[in-house]
Amino acid sequence: MAKPLVAIVGRPNVGKSSFFNRIAGRRISIVEDIPGVTRDRVYADVEWMGRRFSMVDTGGLDMRSEDVLLSQMRHQAQIAMDTADVICFFCDGRTGLTNEDEEVADYLRRTHKPLLLVVNKMDHQGLEEQLYEYYNLGLGDPIAISATNMLGLGDLLEEIVKLLPPADEDEMEDEEHTIQLALVGRPNVGKSSLTNKLLGQERTMVSDIPGTTRDAIDTFFTDTDGTRFNIIDTAGMRKKKTIEDESLERYSVLRSIAAIDRCDVALLLIDAQVGVTEQDTKIAGLILNAGKAVIVVVNKWDAIEKDTNTMEKMRKQIMSDLKFMSYAPVLFLSALTGQRVNTVLKAVKDAYAQYCKRVPTGIINEALADAQASLQPPMTAGRRLKIYYATQQSVCPPTFVFFINHEELMHFAYERYLENQFRKSFGFQGTPIRFILREKTKD
Repeated sequence: MAKPLVAIVGRPNVGKSSFFNRIAGRRISIVEDIPGVTRDRVYADVEWMGRRFSMVDTGGLDMRSEDVLLSQMRHQAQIAMDTADVICFFCDGRTGLTNEDEEVADYLRRTHKPLLLVVNKMDHQGLEEQLYEYYNLGLGDPIAISATNMLGLGDLLEEIVKLLPPADEDEMEDEEHTIQLALVGRPNVGKSSLTNKLLGQERTMVSDIPGTTRDAIDTFFTDTDGTRFNIIDTAGMRKKKTIEDESLERYSVLRSIAAIDRCDVALLLIDAQVGVTEQDTKIAGLILNAGKAVIVVVNKWDAIEKDTNTMEKMRKQIMSDLKFMSYAPVLFLSALTGQRVNTVLKAVKDAYAQYCKRVPTGIINEALADAQASLQPPMTAGRRLKIYYATQQSVCPPTFVFFINHEELMHFAYERYLENQFRKSFGFQGTPIRFILREKTKD
């Protein structure tokens, strides 16, 4: 059973994300003194007084704006409230009660959900009297906190726990591993559209405006086979020279890089109309350096005029442009129409299985012996490379240790040959494999 969900809502710039980050213990949501910075729903797991629950941060609720992005932010917040077990309604104690607060409160009354009225930024003397005006909302006793100074957070968490539904036995059980799946790529290649298609709902905001997704958005779900996934929808990653050093987008790109670091499998989205760009190659390099499984997804395939060889020609071109990632499966699909989207999760599960694969030492050395019989190790300056044996050190990615006579005798070309032989013998499609060289003896 899913953990109980607590939604943090309120008008823009009342400190929702600051509170969320304090409780989550890390900077998950972007925090800036600019209304509308948090646009999507952002999730984190929390434990307090022995209860586990999920917390969702939302974009500011502007009940009247007709702006496209603001209305989508409102829609995302409404989805969070519809699925929440408890709602925390945040107000700004410094500015006092506003008409916008009253409009949000009026909406919240109609949800009929357990509700806590939270007055944030109560960190100065003289603000106590201002707290009483919030009784006019008719939402019960206001809870005074300061997220920035960490005042009253424990009291608020205790009140949240009191309103949670009764604990389920499954809630405390250890869960099987959840496949962490990051969708990465340049701006406007369809990452959010693909996320929504995979989930079958409007989980993230979709717009033709590059930069609509600013945070790395986590969404947990289980497929029809019972496999658990966390889809991480990331901000588009632009070239560094187009990003101002102190801009919000710079923080967004850092979150995208962090998403690669914490994922198991990365979906690298390529625009079929553009092909592989220099920036796509750089993102692929980040995935490789992080040692993550990867699938190249060619999106917007519906927009391409095709003949019988179009797909194979593009596949070969992509593999040529990403020759250092030739092990990656390539999928052609359209997130807009749903064409071939049903192939994604199976490919992810296959890549993850290869990412976690462990090969017995005996079988490894049989393959190694066959490889050396087919192509003898090279000689350098009259000395021949000797490979005594190999063993698998770890998984995720599969990592092998080779015990050899001299490290400098292992030429790059022969190491690449051994990698290709291992892939022929053991598969490893979709995952990098790493070799570690250790000198066993000296000649």
